[in-house]
Amino acid sequence: MIRPVPKRYAWGSYSRLQTLFADELPAQMLDDGQPLAEMWFSGHPQSPSRLEAPDGSFTTVPQAIRDHPEAMVGRRVSEQFGPELPFLFKIIAARIPLSLQVHPVDFEARAGFNAQNAQGIAMDAPERSFHDAEAKSEMVVALEPFHASVGFGTIRFMLRNLSMVGHPLASRMVEALTERTMRIGQTPEGFEQADAMMPVSSMVWPDSRRRIFRAFYTAITAPPTDDLQAQLRYASLRVSDPTSRLAFRYALAAAEAFPADPSVLTLLMLNPVSLQEGESVFIPAGTPHAYIHGTAAEIMNNSDNVLRAGMTVKHKDIPRLLHTLNCQPGAPVDPADSQFGDMATRDGNLIVYRPHIDQFMLAYGTTGPHAQAWPVMDRVHRRYGALLRQLTLGRVNQGRNKPRIVLCTHGMVRCSSEQESRVLSVGQAVFVPACEGWVTVESAGDESEGVAGRDGQAGRDGLVGGSFLMATTQV
Repeated sequence: MIRPVPKRYAWGSYSRLQTLFADELPAQMLDDGQPLAEMWFSGHPQSPSRLEAPDGSFTTVPQAIRDHPEAMVGRRVSEQFGPELPFLFKIIAARIPLSLQVHPVDFEARAGFNAQNAQGIAMDAPERSFHDAEAKSEMVVALEPFHASVGFGTIRFMLRNLSMVGHPLASRMVEALTERTMRIGQTPEGFEQADAMMPVSSMVWPDSRRRIFRAFYTAITAPPTDDLQAQLRYASLRVSDPTSRLAFRYALAAAEAFPADPSVLTLLMLNPVSLQEGESVFIPAGTPHAYIHGTAAEIMNNSDNVLRAGMTVKHKDIPRLLHTLNCQPGAPVDPADSQFGDMATRDGNLIVYRPHIDQFMLAYGTTGPHAQAWPVMDRVHRRYGALLRQLTLGRVNQGRNKPRIVLCTHGMVRCSSEQESRVLSVGQAVFVPACEGWVTVESAGDESEGVAGRDGQAGRDGLVGGSFLMATTQV
């Protein structure tokens, strides 16, 4: 068994994770009325999960991998990433919007980590931005409706939104987006400080990216303002475009949580994302984003590096964030889209998400006689209907020779390797080492009869259904 590490942040839920992990949390954490934001299944050295062996002994994930790297993570993973778990797997629950942030690309992560080490900044210091030297891309899969702002929309989208807000700061951002420069190195009057913060790579940016950078900079460096919330609410009443309406909804939610924070205006620049259960979005390093509300699975590089720009009581590292900011407009990346990865389904309700990154992939599925179809499956069946008809029903098998974490999120499931089998109930998870070969996840058997499945009933054949997540690598 692998034990999750609870994380308490102000934006967390008062009930969602407490219910899901009721049997895994200390009693005092269930009854103290404090928010719980994340549950980590982790090999990160600052917050390692514990592994419980069948004999009742405990060790940590990093220690187990150091002791037996090839058995735990496999030869290919160990050779490519070293003796460590290359991904960090979380369940998150956001009650209110959380920080506007960017995760560093590889060279910024290395430089920032080494610089803060040289400065003697403690790993647990509030002003610490870099807790490791890893770049950090991440993927989110919704477990229920989940809302986020991810990546820059088109300049036309930004202008449509910001021009409706009758506030001087929004007008200044509009000016930044419309003030064109004809020569590299030319700076529009009044934006000299913004241009001074651009990374060296901006010398080869098209003019549109420099304009986006200036508008973003204008918002995140502005002083607090008390009248922004009222202006956003008034403007939202006049919005007719559905996507813009969603962006205003998110900006208003952020303004209510952070009333004087001018950075909430950047949410009118970002793509609003609304995910239903089973839908996903991939967030490459450097992409600005903010989670608004909902519960989701999150998987990423084995990194805890976060650069924040606003909408937070935590430390903001605006200079480093600006140096790693990707200002290219573009639609959010769906890792199930064939352009960026591939997806296979079994049992009618399993999706495997494979973004173009070696460190991680994720499967999310239901099994059992009462499994209910997710809305996302209609789209899957339209796109992959012929493939679905050829695939085996009733179980999911995932590859061997790599580390896997299997978590039950509803009802009960049976997780079996080539060497062992275990029934998991809600909130329970197992770490399956590479040496245990293939993994099968299916409905729990007769020994679970009488335990509620996804719809609250066991099947006639004694099988109990459930939902599960499986995190692993792609190598």
